[in-house]
Amino acid sequence: MQRDRHRLRRRLKRLARQPDAAAREQLAQAIEASAATRQARLDNLPRVTYPEELPVSGRREAIREALEQHQVIIVCGETGSGKTTQLPKICLEAGRGVNGYIGHTQPRRIAARAVATRIAEEMNTPLGAQVGFKVRFSEHVSAESYVKLMTDGILLAEIQHDRFLDAYDTLIIDEAHERSLNIDFLLGYLRQLLPRRPDLKVIITSATIDPERFAKHFGDAPIIEVSGRTYPVEVRYRPLHGENEDERDRDLQQAIREAVDELAEEGLGDILVFLPGEREIRETAESLRKHHPKHTEILPLYARLSASEQNRVFAPHTGRRIVLATNVAETSLTVPGIRYVIDTGLARLSRYSWRAKVQRLPIEPVSQASANQRKGRCGRVAEGICIRLYSEDDFNNRPEFTDPEILRTNLASVILQMAQLGLGEPGDFPFVEPPDSRLIKDGYNLLHELNAVDAGNRITPLGKKIAQLPIDPRLARMLLAAQQEGCLREALIIVSALSIQDPRERPHDFQQAADEKHKRFADEHSDFLAHVNLWDYLHEQMRHLTQNKLRKLCRDEFISYIRLREWHDVHRQLRAQLKDMGVRENEQPAEYAPLHRALLTGLLGNIGYRDEDREFMGARNRKFLVFPGSGLSKKPPKWLMAAELVETSRLFARTVAKIEPQWVEELAAHLIHHHYYEPHWQRRRAQVGAYDRLTLYGLVINPNRRVNYSQINPKEAREIFIRHALVYGEYETKAPFFLHNRQLIEDVEDLEARSRRRDIMVDEETLYGFYDRRLPADVCNGPGFEAWRREIERDDPQALFFTREEVMQHTAAGVTAAQFPDVIDLGGLRAPVSYHFEPGSDEDGVTVTLPVGGLNQVDAARADWLVPGLIEEKLTALIRGLPKALRRHFVPAPDFARACLEALTPGETRLTEALAARLKQMTGVDVPPGAWAEDQLEPHLRLRYRVVDASGGTLAAGRDLDALQAQLGGRIAEQFETLQAQAGTAEGLEREGLTAWDFGALPETVEIEGQGIRMTGYPALIDEKDTVALRVLDNPEEAREATRDGILRLARLALAEQEKHLAKNLPGIDRLCLQLATVGNCQGLKEDILRAAFTQALFADGWPTDAAGFAAALEAGRGELFATAETLCGLLATALAEFNPIRQRIKKNLPFTWIDAVADIRDQLDHLVYPGFVTATPVHRLRQLPRYLKAISRRLDRLESQPDKDRHLRIDIEPLWEDCKRRLAATREPDAALLDYRWQIEELRVSLFAQELGTERPVSVQRLEKQRKAL
Repeated sequence: MQRDRHRLRRRLKRLARQPDAAAREQLAQAIEASAATRQARLDNLPRVTYPEELPVSGRREAIREALEQHQVIIVCGETGSGKTTQLPKICLEAGRGVNGYIGHTQPRRIAARAVATRIAEEMNTPLGAQVGFKVRFSEHVSAESYVKLMTDGILLAEIQHDRFLDAYDTLIIDEAHERSLNIDFLLGYLRQLLPRRPDLKVIITSATIDPERFAKHFGDAPIIEVSGRTYPVEVRYRPLHGENEDERDRDLQQAIREAVDELAEEGLGDILVFLPGEREIRETAESLRKHHPKHTEILPLYARLSASEQNRVFAPHTGRRIVLATNVAETSLTVPGIRYVIDTGLARLSRYSWRAKVQRLPIEPVSQASANQRKGRCGRVAEGICIRLYSEDDFNNRPEFTDPEILRTNLASVILQMAQLGLGEPGDFPFVEPPDSRLIKDGYNLLHELNAVDAGNRITPLGKKIAQLPIDPRLARMLLAAQQEGCLREALIIVSALSIQDPRERPHDFQQAADEKHKRFADEHSDFLAHVNLWDYLHEQMRHLTQNKLRKLCRDEFISYIRLREWHDVHRQLRAQLKDMGVRENEQPAEYAPLHRALLTGLLGNIGYRDEDREFMGARNRKFLVFPGSGLSKKPPKWLMAAELVETSRLFARTVAKIEPQWVEELAAHLIHHHYYEPHWQRRRAQVGAYDRLTLYGLVINPNRRVNYSQINPKEAREIFIRHALVYGEYETKAPFFLHNRQLIEDVEDLEARSRRRDIMVDEETLYGFYDRRLPADVCNGPGFEAWRREIERDDPQALFFTREEVMQHTAAGVTAAQFPDVIDLGGLRAPVSYHFEPGSDEDGVTVTLPVGGLNQVDAARADWLVPGLIEEKLTALIRGLPKALRRHFVPAPDFARACLEALTPGETRLTEALAARLKQMTGVDVPPGAWAEDQLEPHLRLRYRVVDASGGTLAAGRDLDALQAQLGGRIAEQFETLQAQAGTAEGLEREGLTAWDFGALPETVEIEGQGIRMTGYPALIDEKDTVALRVLDNPEEAREATRDGILRLARLALAEQEKHLAKNLPGIDRLCLQLATVGNCQGLKEDILRAAFTQALFADGWPTDAAGFAAALEAGRGELFATAETLCGLLATALAEFNPIRQRIKKNLPFTWIDAVADIRDQLDHLVYPGFVTATPVHRLRQLPRYLKAISRRLDRLESQPDKDRHLRIDIEPLWEDCKRRLAATREPDAALLDYRWQIEELRVSLFAQELGTERPVSVQRLEKQRKAL
């Protein structure tokens, strides 16, 4: 027998090398047994007969002769010719099947089983005897069998253990025109094998689709044509789009309806409509039902239909039947009784995109060969008609044949099998049509992803295990990973389910009911677990139900019983194979994480990350959505994996599950691309770290994983370690060398910061070179450095010590403590300063550190002078910043600055005032205060304040003293009180509840020390209404103002009876209250008059500072109180008599031209008459108030006739008035010059708007401008 020859030949060669009588005897017996078996088969060769009505019967002699004369022959013919059933019998008649089986392959299991049954019947032999079959999960072949039907996948699997196919002496490859991946691989393998097996005969059968290609592949093998039993078919072209202007365009549904109507007029007969997909079938069914064709049954036919729904197509019927089918009805299924075909010319064809790495299902025009196959479906029972919904030109321009599967699918499985069999490179393999090199590369990429091949594309030990499992390599990889993760039981269930069509059915008419039934198996995190839940449920039912009841249960719950059996068969086969490989199932239920990690090993290219729009970004820049039928579609996770990515209308992920990105990092370590960035020194860990951006096929898995950079780039890590840890001092160690070197560097850096020079300290490279020359190449982190340091310091303790000469370029003799002190006097306090030289930095320059309580102590004038070492530079900058007209008098600026510095005494006045005075002495040129551009100075020429809390933490920092005081106002007083309490300054001084001056003299200042600074406190009397408190404040102006109020309160308490009588008898107070009702309330006015009366009567000559002075003021002024109050009320009555009419006049509807003038008048009134104005206005100005108000009235009189003149006069006053208001708002205690300037503006208004009223002294815009500049 052929199967024994190789084995027996090897035994014979072994005997020749090592003679052995017993072995020789055993070999002789084996040879005889094999020869006897062959002879028995020859003697029992079956007799065959042929049905004469089959076309192939008439060609059997030609076929037999060709088979005897050629190793390969091609037999082509349409369906119905009988070639499938009769060719094995022709081979038997020719004496084939003696030395081995006549192998007969079919593309599908059902066909293999059906053909075997048919041949057995014709040969009158039981199935499994002379004729047998072998398909997945089922084998009926015996030693007596001559003909063996099988799927092409079975034959491929047998190659694993029978490289030369010695079990066969003849092979029939049926339906080769389908050009499946298995068929093309078999044809290539046979071409390689035939020279080594000259005894092997091969018959290729095909429909009449391109048989010449097969003939050429096998060296111009002869082609024998067998005519089929067909009837003529008329082809009618009815394109959707009109071919001329008179023909209208139609949509697909309209065209189908019209074609159905056209065929209905031709007579009885069923209609087969070819459509591209399920959605189009549903739309067409709905359209035809609404069209109501008479006595017509409409049935769908597509692969996902349940078996019962598919079988309806084959059931007998009355009337007309319209079958709406996908391309499954082209060759896979023959629909009986078809007289007419409507061909849309479209099909959804599976195409693998090597670029996008997804399996696409685009709708494409079918090839000419497919169109002819469709046409042939209606010529089986009688003459037929085929209506094509496209033009004849369109048909003629289509490709002649459909691309074979090998040109449009992933080749990973084929490549892996070739590698396992040692068949060489796929590019060198004799395929019928060589696949694109990009597809081959893509197949290798997938195998590399699965770790089935190494970087050199050589099969790995894991790849060999994957190749042993008869499933997709991705699924095989999952099973092998599941064994390691301890979850093989669950993974086996899932993988078996993924290998077949989903057993859950979803009939078109019961979709919602099916969804409800299936919902209970869903898992909120994983569609894969739904398979496990379904499996467990069905197995529990199997324990209690008979087969019939189980079938009924499946039907009621929309589960395919046939697919369920197939699921079991796959599971059983894989389980047995894994057991043979030594793999065992887990006994305990698997956890979520290990199970899905195992599944992820086969799906690393099918992961995705969800963005904000519920769309997922996947590997290779693919964007996809979760398939709507998924249990996770409504609440998709952040990260997921998908069993498949399929492109229809969109790219959809099907059968998905939540994953963690950390799993991808672990499982895809061989695929992940690492981008290391931002290497940096990690002080706490004493090592150089970096960030690693991990990407898998362009998808960021982890954007910033921390890594130890010394393990990645030790050379660069060493450089960073030296620079940051040793040169910059960013290192935690108590090593003597480090403390010594840092102190030496800090001393030199402080010299540079004070002198604002960068030429004292040696550069960074010099320091780096010091360490670089000493450290070994492998020292790149703290622990390694410390170990090395301790070793070398045994011999030389100062091996790493800097010397002063090594870190300094020169001695910096000019940087002295006098020029750059550590503490400066800011008037009210002495505070420490620090120096920083970093232009552009907020900390650049001189920084004084203050507790928040000392912030109000700072004398802004003294702060102008900075430190002596910087005054000359500041003077130079101030002179250079003057306007050109002034600056030209002081050239060269540095010389003038130097000359001025020698004559100036820091701290006496503001720096600009002192400088202006000195320049005037030198040149006679007057520099007005507004000419200095202090805001344009470099930041380091203005003192920087750092305000700290009690613990030394920074509260605020900046160069604007006023802004800091405003920002921290609430905390200044609080902290000042804390400081003086800590210093004990207030003991014996501060008092509460005072009603008389019984505390002696009130000191002007007290000294306070705290937080390392010396401050000045300002005692003050605080008015608390019924009593007075004695406290220490931090601001002299605030203290003076508060003390005046406190003294006034003590006076009013001392003269309480007089005040009470006076308050009741203020002259004309009721009328005054009525006239001032728009400004304030009556009680406020009374209080204002009383305060003013007490102030003018008792303290007109000054405020007392001790008890004696206070008593004297009371004694001298108590008799004047009533007269003073009467005078004040009289002045108010006169003024308010003018005030109220003005208010009434500017309340009315005003002309547009008055708006700006009236706004100015209102602002003027608000600054003349306001709550508290009686006390605030000097008495001699109160006497002028009626005149100022009368001038306003006169202005209003003239405004009606002279608005333009008023505008011009107002423009003259406006800048002076705005400047005045700004100055008044900036100070608590305006000096006499500023107050005079303020009232001279009122006089100017009288002069401009009511000159006839006269002024107290000459006044003009020019005079006031000069007065303003002198402020």
